[in-house]
Amino acid sequence: MPRRLLTGTLVVAGTALAYLAAAHAHSIKAEPKQTVQASFDIIDTAIATKGDKVLFSTRVRGEAGKDKPDATGKFEGSSVYAYVWPTSLDSGEIGFEKKLGIVALAVTFHPDFDDAANGGKNRHTWHPHWVVLAEDKACAGGLKVIDIPKDAKPKVPRTWPGVPLLIDSPDYPTLFTGDRVDVEIPLSLINGIKGVSFDGVTAGLKVNGNLHAPLLCVSNVFKVASGNLSLPGKVEPAR
Repeated sequence: MPRRLLTGTLVVAGTALAYLAAAHAHSIKAEPKQTVQASFDIIDTAIATKGDKVLFSTRVRGEAGKDKPDATGKFEGSSVYAYVWPTSLDSGEIGFEKKLGIVALAVTFHPDFDDAANGGKNRHTWHPHWVVLAEDKACAGGLKVIDIPKDAKPKVPRTWPGVPLLIDSPDYPTLFTGDRVDVEIPLSLINGIKGVSFDGVTAGLKVNGNLHAPLLCVSNVFKVASGNLSLPGKVEPAR
């Protein structure tokens, strides 16, 4: 796992109570840092199973989702903000080929382009993605979303948005409430999640201005929950 990274929709109210329970189960605690923008200053992050669901939760010092990248009016060079859960999950568990890179769930906002499945629109809302990451020195944050070479025909999930990246655009319930962001996923879709290691990250990404590989880089890491991307969390049932 590259240490260089450090340099650099809705659910019903009843379901929200399940998130609160999961947040205190096997979570990673982080001390607040005044040098980090409050909406991205992670103080607690967790992934836990509860019944037939997997709950991804992150709590920040400020209002989650409040800050978004400015629109530029064009795709190339545009920015993405993200709440991210890097994991040790195998890429084969989310519909790609096995052992391709670092699998992460990311809740993103990007006002200059849409990347929803089946041509849907999502540029005006926070929404979830699975991404497969790899180390790349060309990226300021040390990581990129893995590119799909021209004319390649890799195995991709049903909700792959048709872009040349290892990215998936599933329609998972995603909830922003005060200082929290939560995502709920049916456990049947990712059975391999049990016992997986995880961490929490907030970050900015940027689309290559020339639209060449790497197409989408991690450009700025706001905070890593563990401090060193060691993935100290373990996915276990919520208490």
